[in-house]
Amino acid sequence: MRVIAGTFRSRRLEEPGKLKIRPTSDRLRETLFNILGPAVADSLFIDLYTGTGAIGIEAVSRGAREVILVESDPKAARLARGNLAGLGISGGAELIEAEALAGLEKLAARHLVTDFIFLDPPYEKKREHVRVLEFLDASHLVAPRGLVIVEHHRKMELAERFDRLERTRVVQHGDAALSFYRLAAAA
Repeated sequence: MRVIAGTFRSRRLEEPGKLKIRPTSDRLRETLFNILGPAVADSLFIDLYTGTGAIGIEAVSRGAREVILVESDPKAARLARGNLAGLGISGGAELIEAEALAGLEKLAARHLVTDFIFLDPPYEKKREHVRVLEFLDASHLVAPRGLVIVEHHRKMELAERFDRLERTRVVQHGDAALSFYRLAAAA
């Protein structure tokens, strides 16, 4: 596992080993950041269910102004902290050790408005995907031109539309898919 591009390009990240987490593959990460392009620079990027921290670290490497990683598993959080420290990333990156919804509630209480929110719960926990999307739909965390990106199993059906969020794109890669949500024009 490595950083794809930017300041930390080609630097290796510590892998999960025996931890029961499924990191986003290098190829899918590359696809994601190719889609997001230069908009990542100077953005506020949230990486939920961060695991190794690879998505958030990629955002830092590509110039995100601030990255907030949220992870509930203490061992995975330790791994993500180690990967941040191994690259010398301290400023501009924060790790919150909490369940995804609790982490989002903390961020909402800080009145943050984010450019990108990436979530990658375990594929088998469909309800978790929906709960987080419903929370984001009702919150004011997503900037008017912000993007919510959900990694999920390609066979998992997610709602096309919530009250305010609507899916604008789906990209499939192997067994994985990325669903992109934006605030609807009428929201």
